[in-house]
Amino acid sequence: MHDFSTLLIEVGGLLFLLGLLGRLGRRVGLSPIPLYLLAGLAFGHGGVLELSASEEFFAIGAEIGVILLLVMLGLEYSADELVGSLRSAAPAGLLDALLNALPGAAFALLLGWGWLAAVVLGGITWVSSSGVIAKILADLGRLGNRETPVILSVLVVEDLAMAFYLPLLTALLAGVGFVKGGVSLAVAVLTVIAVLVVALRYGNVLSRALSAGNAEALLLGVLGLTLLVAGVAAKLQVSAAVGAFLVGIALSGPVAHHATELLTPLRDLFAAVFFVFFGLATDPRHIPPVLLPALLLALATMGTKTLTGYLAARRVGIAEPGRWRAGLALVPRGEFSIVIAGIAVASGSVSPKLAALAATYVLITVVTGPVLARLPDLAWFKGWLRTRAAAQRAQAAAASNRA
Repeated sequence: MHDFSTLLIEVGGLLFLLGLLGRLGRRVGLSPIPLYLLAGLAFGHGGVLELSASEEFFAIGAEIGVILLLVMLGLEYSADELVGSLRSAAPAGLLDALLNALPGAAFALLLGWGWLAAVVLGGITWVSSSGVIAKILADLGRLGNRETPVILSVLVVEDLAMAFYLPLLTALLAGVGFVKGGVSLAVAVLTVIAVLVVALRYGNVLSRALSAGNAEALLLGVLGLTLLVAGVAAKLQVSAAVGAFLVGIALSGPVAHHATELLTPLRDLFAAVFFVFFGLATDPRHIPPVLLPALLLALATMGTKTLTGYLAARRVGIAEPGRWRAGLALVPRGEFSIVIAGIAVASGSVSPKLAALAATYVLITVVTGPVLARLPDLAWFKGWLRTRAAAQRAQAAAASNRA
């Protein structure tokens, strides 16, 4: 049992280091996310200095970090906007599943891990990290961009799909019968529908119950409600992140505006903890044996995810730069991918190598994702887009003249 002073030293020292890394990242024009991850790798299992006393603190903080990232995303949009985006995003969601789940499933079959591992790895490569992407959009100041609702609609479809996928996957891994698996799936469906109905019909009532004029009461009320709904959703085998997102959607008006201001510092703190814990939980000694296959899989699915966002943005009339911003922003995989791998390996039904592959794969996409997301803002990329647009106009004019 570690004493309290050791816990304080470890937590305080690491948070102070994160502050320095965050400042360094912004001074050189880089998202701090990769630096936070590398710090976690350095001080986790197999790192240069293992921090064991504070592991439980960072584990709980990481869960809160994801919840806060998602409720803050939800606060940016109303329930009507959510329903509208879900309707328009249904084709993009189907395309997303096909383009990104199939490569993972095929990869597992090529490695000889069997159909069950194929279902698992397909889920790992399919779903993007809402937490990481939310942080990237906030860091780059893109929350108000035209393509951001497209990105969010794809993420919401994925997160809602996870609410159905995870109970079904758990049933498959446990080898339970059709009836028990169907019951788990039905509970997940009913829970999501119930939360959506409350958000749509009673969101205004909920907002009026929380005082926008008292900062302390508002902070405690919104944070408590978010954690409560996220916990209930998790108990019912539905994603806690989905529950938190829907709480944000349900709040509106002055309450949503003031809640955003109050929760932003908390979000930044616990989001940093989330990324550090991901690194802490990854043993760097497990990375070299699976680095090459993970890199190949990452390259393939970074391309398919970029194509997903590009096509989704083009479908709703977003201009060329916005299409690339949407596609490249969707690259990172994260919390859901790790959860899926953890459930699969804990069941004993798939190869233990899958966990190392998943961790390495997610690490590659999370480190490169924030870097790739900045590409559309670079001068050379903008120049390439202008050259490409000019060439397309010339081709169109030539075709028109021939006609």
